[in-house]
Amino acid sequence: MNSTVQLLDGAAKRFADRIAFADKDGEISFSELRDSALRVAGGIKKYVETGGIKPIIVYMEKSIKSIVCFMGIMYAGSPYVPIDYMIPLNRLEKTAENLHPAAIITDADGAKRLLEININAEVLIYDEIIENSGGDADIAAQCDLDPAYIMYTSGSTGTPKGVTVTHRGVIDYIQWAAEAFPIDGGDIIGMQSAFHFDNSVFDMFVPMVTGAKTVIIPEALFMYPEKLIDFLKQEKISIIFWVPTVMISAADAGIPYLPNMKLILFAGEVMPVKQLNVWRGANPQCMYVNMYGPTEATDIAAYYIVDREYEDYETLPIGRACANMRTIILNGENRKCKTGEQGELCLLGSGIAAGYWNAPELTEKAFVQNPLNTKYGEIIYRTGDLVYENDEGNIIFLGRRDSQIKLRGNRIELGDIESAATAAEGIRNACTVFCEDRQEIILFLETDEEIKERKFKLELKRFIPSYMVPAKIKTMKSFPHTPSGKIDRVSLKKGL
Repeated sequence: MNSTVQLLDGAAKRFADRIAFADKDGEISFSELRDSALRVAGGIKKYVETGGIKPIIVYMEKSIKSIVCFMGIMYAGSPYVPIDYMIPLNRLEKTAENLHPAAIITDADGAKRLLEININAEVLIYDEIIENSGGDADIAAQCDLDPAYIMYTSGSTGTPKGVTVTHRGVIDYIQWAAEAFPIDGGDIIGMQSAFHFDNSVFDMFVPMVTGAKTVIIPEALFMYPEKLIDFLKQEKISIIFWVPTVMISAADAGIPYLPNMKLILFAGEVMPVKQLNVWRGANPQCMYVNMYGPTEATDIAAYYIVDREYEDYETLPIGRACANMRTIILNGENRKCKTGEQGELCLLGSGIAAGYWNAPELTEKAFVQNPLNTKYGEIIYRTGDLVYENDEGNIIFLGRRDSQIKLRGNRIELGDIESAATAAEGIRNACTVFCEDRQEIILFLETDEEIKERKFKLELKRFIPSYMVPAKIKTMKSFPHTPSGKIDRVSLKKGL
């Protein structure tokens, strides 16, 4: 198998009329999904048939239509690029400047918004593509190292980074997940993640291997845990792959027994054992799995099946490598760490991305030759995560080497927030700190001005997504500094 669309080809034959996806507007079978995707491929082929890889942005709400677009773009031989429908327009403009897309597929409302910015790409309306396409597209020839999708993450310079993931990465990941966990055609997956967040890869492609159905949960329900729980019962959801923040909210609301639930996966940030124990107490019939992996490793690189009781104060391991992946822990001298020794987690294997789109310097810093291998070329990805391996052979996550964090499943560079804050008038300097225990970002501003917090947050939303806006803003006449002249973040954090 050399292309992700072959997963859908197989599903359309094996599961044909079985429902593949459902959203608030309806549902679609596997065969209907393939037919619609081929119509999209036919409608966009003239934009991608010239030489070279031609990525296409999908700028739509989370829906079945988006999935149709993703599959159609890959059928046409291009990587799809999922973009947050609520992204600030100037950030979308920066993304397009880096990407140079062949086209953007959107809806009528999205097309109107795009008129406000300068994007050098054809804007296509989804409904018009479906209506006018003959659906006679030839499936493009691809190899498994071609890019399947490009997912943009936060960048410390304010410029988003496009993680370029290959077909091989997706295929191996999904086949591993289907074999590692008890998933079959009777299961219903409750989708929480947005498509621009890599957990969505599991929700979208696992059904194509197992025949399971994915229900796209309405976004508004995640603001109301009680209604969310009612939805899980109503739709008979049996599998979820959620970020811990959502699971914490449900636990705090009092998660009940869910008779259909059997598999609970979580990733994107640290899962507190206290709230996990609430879930386990209410639903002991489930398998619970702590999943770990950056976008650069096709979502997941390691996993730990929770197979024993943990006290509330303990830390869950992130476990061991998935099939066709390996983990290496390197110390500051690029030597392999001993058991119990702290070092940087590095990853290698088929899931490692091809690098950052149109950013060779960034790629060369993060995707490097394995220093333990001098015999042949072997690329590893340096995650920047500090870990150690315990006596049981499980990896324990300790934190980040730099200012990058994960919050509610979103990867955030604190420097990105600082760049946006210092752009405001009257702000001399800005510093962000992350409080792990409260899962909050605090923004410190060095200024003589009187800052109205609500108004300043609205100002920030012009430059950064809502999920990056800090929970609190504090002002100071001058920041404390270390002897070397750097801002003393430790002192700032201690004063909270």
